[in-house]
Amino acid sequence: MSVETGLFALAILTGLLALRVPIGIALIAVGAGGILYLRGFGPAFGMLRSVPFDFTAHWTLSAVPMFVLMSAIASHSGLTRDLYASMRLWFGRLPGGLAIATSFAGAGFAAICGSSLATTAAMGRIAVPEMVRAGYDKGLAAGCAAAVGTVGALIPPSILMVLYALFAQVSVGKMLVAGLLPGLLTTVAYAVMIGVRCHLRPELAPKVDLSGVTLRDKAISLRRIWPVGLIAAMVVGVIYGGIATATEAGAIGAVATALLAFSQRTLDRRGLMQCANETVVTTATLLLIGIGATLLAQFLALSGVPRFLSGALQDVTTNHVAVILICCLIYLVMGAFLDTIGIMLLTLPILIPIFRELGINEIWAGVILVKMLEIGLLTPPLGMNVFVMNRVSGDSIKLGTIFRGVSWFLLVEIVVMALLIFIPAIILFLPSMMIG
Repeated sequence: MSVETGLFALAILTGLLALRVPIGIALIAVGAGGILYLRGFGPAFGMLRSVPFDFTAHWTLSAVPMFVLMSAIASHSGLTRDLYASMRLWFGRLPGGLAIATSFAGAGFAAICGSSLATTAAMGRIAVPEMVRAGYDKGLAAGCAAAVGTVGALIPPSILMVLYALFAQVSVGKMLVAGLLPGLLTTVAYAVMIGVRCHLRPELAPKVDLSGVTLRDKAISLRRIWPVGLIAAMVVGVIYGGIATATEAGAIGAVATALLAFSQRTLDRRGLMQCANETVVTTATLLLIGIGATLLAQFLALSGVPRFLSGALQDVTTNHVAVILICCLIYLVMGAFLDTIGIMLLTLPILIPIFRELGINEIWAGVILVKMLEIGLLTPPLGMNVFVMNRVSGDSIKLGTIFRGVSWFLLVEIVVMALLIFIPAIILFLPSMMIG
């Protein structure tokens, strides 16, 4: 009876989300209501009283506002413009050079931003207009900017990685570092696809005249962006070396990014206050969703749904790759309709017990799930990165054109995902070498 109650509650939750009830409120209502039904008023009230404090007081979560603040400062201070300008000089002569420059500049911005949507918005404002002026195919230009944003959730810092680590009870530092090689692999794969495609079809990307650019000009262009690389390397390095926790690394990154922005006069006191306000609002929203997900997890544990689904899945297959592929399919479908954080916190209470029951490496599974969440940002009908790109362009580039351009990057994602699934060492190598 308890399992049926749990499954019915999940159906109610799906209905609430379909009615556009905020996901945090929906999770709390279903989680608390389910506990009330199964155990009565006393346990339900006790959970409502203790879970918010227990969840928000968790030390791991203190990394979230640090990464959010770092992202907000990076977005507001215009660091992307210098990154793109430098990458344009270095890669502009290659077939599709401006799009390749967009890929690498986006990855660099993601390393100090950690937000897919912010990376897409930044590259959409700076890189896409220049590519369009140069005669680039609009689908290629907009699709590249939308796709490169997905690297933001893989390359540290990543809020999704922190939240996954919290729910899976694995090392935050190892989880963050595990996304580094997959993120770089994705960026390089994008660049290779762009170069090959534009070599075969030169009309997609007319050559840009950089005949007057010398090696000295390229070297000079690095002067304004080397601090960005230093900050990114510092954040990853102190985590990888066991010198600092993820929270401390996030704080170091936020302070360093603010100092860089102030030194370059791209951020003032008013802008810093706006960043702080964004940080408070975003963090509060994430915490509300997290509290709801924790209540849902408690309810589902009482109902026995994870154990039931784990048994049902084992009846179908116990092969780790097959299980991960099933999870990928679920995430691909859900990603077409829901936001990334909502999907993660909605599904982890069910999936984590299954991973443990089957002995699946939770860091490997976590990176793959985060990767699938990011792919969901490119798929119709929701495709948040695509809609952000459309909004940034002022509707001058139609949604259909952007989805057409993104389709090529989705083909690349299939190859990258296959490598990550069948060669786990790509994900697990760096975490296995970490100190502590």
